[in-house]
Amino acid sequence: MTVLEIAAVVTSFLAIWLTARRNMLCWPLNLVACGLYFKLFLDVRLYADMMLQAAFAVAILYGWVAWARGRHDTGAVVVMPLGRSRLVAGIAAGAIGALAIGWFTSHHTDAALPWMDATLSSFSLVAQYWTARRHRESWLVWIAVDIAYVGMFVVKGLMLTAGLYAVMIGLAMIGYRGWRQARHLSPDGVNPDGRDL
Repeated sequence: MTVLEIAAVVTSFLAIWLTARRNMLCWPLNLVACGLYFKLFLDVRLYADMMLQAAFAVAILYGWVAWARGRHDTGAVVVMPLGRSRLVAGIAAGAIGALAIGWFTSHHTDAALPWMDATLSSFSLVAQYWTARRHRESWLVWIAVDIAYVGMFVVKGLMLTAGLYAVMIGLAMIGYRGWRQARHLSPDGVNPDGRDL
């Protein structure tokens, strides 16, 4: 356990908690958490997860803008439905990304757990994109990914981070429940300007 890991865990916890509450402050905190985990994963040779943090940074900027535009007049972030075609496309993208990243990191790097790291990284990107698009199903992907991450971080000796991911499973369950209720409270799913991002 290092000061870097402690800082990353605390920042990530606050960011995920704010995301579950649909609070706009989640985005700047998520950016800070990405930077901290980028360095931590570099140190322990989880390269796919390290690069995932860079991709997350881009997705976070997108999500920040999407959430800012996707709010009711009250300021509440609108939860949007996930259509079947987007669901299938997301799962396919996650699988293709896992194969591509896993092949590359297993053949061209000294990655510690290339295939597991790649699969979790790829599906985390799907979950992050769905979070940015305000789909409640993103939380279901986060639950599955976080369960597997707990095991991977235990194997790598990142016990505090494993603990964070265990807590994040609970936060994802809370987020899913809250976003499902929010969706029922705004059944039209229409943004204030009438557009979906």
